[in-house]
Amino acid sequence: MTTANLLTDAFGRIRDAVHRAVDGLGPEELAFRVDPDANSIAWLTWHLTRIQDDHLADAAGTTQAWTSRGWAERFGLPFDVSDTGYGHAPDQVAAVRVESAELLTGYHDAVYQQSITYVGSLTDDDLTRIVDPSWDPPVTLGVRLVSVIADDLQHAGQAAFVRGALLRSR
Repeated sequence: MTTANLLTDAFGRIRDAVHRAVDGLGPEELAFRVDPDANSIAWLTWHLTRIQDDHLADAAGTTQAWTSRGWAERFGLPFDVSDTGYGHAPDQVAAVRVESAELLTGYHDAVYQQSITYVGSLTDDDLTRIVDPSWDPPVTLGVRLVSVIADDLQHAGQAAFVRGALLRSR
């Protein structure tokens, strides 16, 4: 297995988890929160996708799907287009309302395609490249990719948990 194969598999698992968490849900279900301070399925999915889009586009030196492919306009969220959801307060989480699961999976699939195109070209030697020198130690591409994968899988798991709580509450 190559570096590219491993990373492609990891991002594919995130994509699968995102689809399982949101498929078949309507706007109110996607906005469901287990309590007023909790994250919704819509926010979790949007946020994990924004982080993947932001961080991988930066590492690849490309534009984000969010801005270059019109996803920011389609979502119509009341945030700056650079916002990824990091540090959002409960009222900002509540503002992430979407019209359908397909909007979330459409954006995620666009980011997934952009991501696997990028990681499909990587070799072991690429992983040592410094992508963020502002940290001590500086962040390498390998560390950045593992960070995104870990964060995305955690948030996809949280969205699946919220979906389970929602469906059991009926």
